[in-house]
Amino acid sequence: MPKKRQNKKTSVEKKEKPLNKKQNKIFRNVLIAFGVVILVFLIGYIVIYNMSHFTYKGVYFEVVKFCDAEPCLVLYQTKLPVITSEGIKAEYNFYLRNNPRDLEDIEFDGDINLMGNMVIDSHGDFNCNGDGIIAVANLVKLYEIIGTKVVKNQELDCSLGNEYIYLDIQEGETTRVVQAVNSCYVLRVNNCEILPVTEKFMLETLIKVNNELL
Repeated sequence: MPKKRQNKKTSVEKKEKPLNKKQNKIFRNVLIAFGVVILVFLIGYIVIYNMSHFTYKGVYFEVVKFCDAEPCLVLYQTKLPVITSEGIKAEYNFYLRNNPRDLEDIEFDGDINLMGNMVIDSHGDFNCNGDGIIAVANLVKLYEIIGTKVVKNQELDCSLGNEYIYLDIQEGETTRVVQAVNSCYVLRVNNCEILPVTEKFMLETLIKVNNELL
């Protein structure tokens, strides 16, 4: 009798072994499938994140969409650290309508020199369906935030003594920024590209400020 029980037990073990192998294989396949799903999710997340977040010459940007109306308005947001009148550290949001990487196509002949005062002059009609108002307002706001007093004065001219930043907006065959002398700049606008040229100037200013904060 003991021998028969032993044979029966051995028979059961033989039946369980193939079953255990099958279960282990199924479990392994489930783990592999689960790992693949997680990997695909992570890769997708990284790709989407990199499409909506990027750094251009040290300045961090996030792509944001405002879909209150069609088509959606796509803007490129960056933050500038500021100190409020109460002495509190804060961040001010700036929005560009042009992709900073696309603005690289606009020539900037010179470099940014920051000063306490800026004079903006314009020679021409740059309303451009409202783009001119937005462009100048954003530029003025940026410089006011970094501590530059901005005035619009058509009587003043470029200061050879570098007493203030002089910004002259005028028509041109090619949209570009030219640094005439140390503190004087000419923003040439072709085909109503007032937003791209002012945002190019803003972008170079943000890069300059960011480098000075490092």
